[in-house]
Amino acid sequence: MWVETMPDVRRSTRNSESVDNYLKAILFLGGTEERRVTSSSLADRLEVAPASVTNMLQKLAGAAEPMVEYERHRGVKLSPTGKRRALEVVRHHRLIETFLFEILDYPIDEVHDEAERLEHFISERFEERIAAKLGYPTSDPHGHTIPTLSGEMQEPESIPLTDVAGEGSYLIASVSDEDGEKLRQLKTIGIAPGAFVHVKKRDAMAGYWLRVGHSLELVELAPEIAREIRIAPEPQPDFPA
Repeated sequence: MWVETMPDVRRSTRNSESVDNYLKAILFLGGTEERRVTSSSLADRLEVAPASVTNMLQKLAGAAEPMVEYERHRGVKLSPTGKRRALEVVRHHRLIETFLFEILDYPIDEVHDEAERLEHFISERFEERIAAKLGYPTSDPHGHTIPTLSGEMQEPESIPLTDVAGEGSYLIASVSDEDGEKLRQLKTIGIAPGAFVHVKKRDAMAGYWLRVGHSLELVELAPEIAREIRIAPEPQPDFPA
């Protein structure tokens, strides 16, 4: 379980889009344990040159109000200020995704890219209006937790579908939102947060054979698609086999 809490303080200045993206990447790569993140992993995630990563981290660490704690050979972690901003941007992103999906009827595979463009620039007033219109949701269309206004974020326990050792029925907790094509493939077979899957056969090299919901049809998922799905860690004994 991941619980993050930040003071009820809102930033009055706008961070650049690039800075926000670095802070989000450090937040997610650091995980629930807030591990130090290497420059190479940041370069891979953000698809930028390692030298650019080093320059940005030095800038963020050397600011009057440092956003990160950075040591060249030990990696980087967010400062309290950086974590506060990262969680704020994540809240913006996931609220926007939910608004686009539920109110504007955007396809599930398009909301992530739209939210990426908008998340850095909405005002706190606009954010509050979106949240109120949606009834203050706690998760986005992909099953990811929306941080609260005060910065608390509890991620429910889940594991990748690829960690399943054998047959069993499982509740889907979330799906990755970073690859629109994979999302489209999952949508066509009914895989979404809250759905059940019954794993019938697992082959780490060849893929996964499973049934979705109450369908009797057996579908095959390639390993790279299965990795995009997270499930509740315990099997669901009451789900019909």
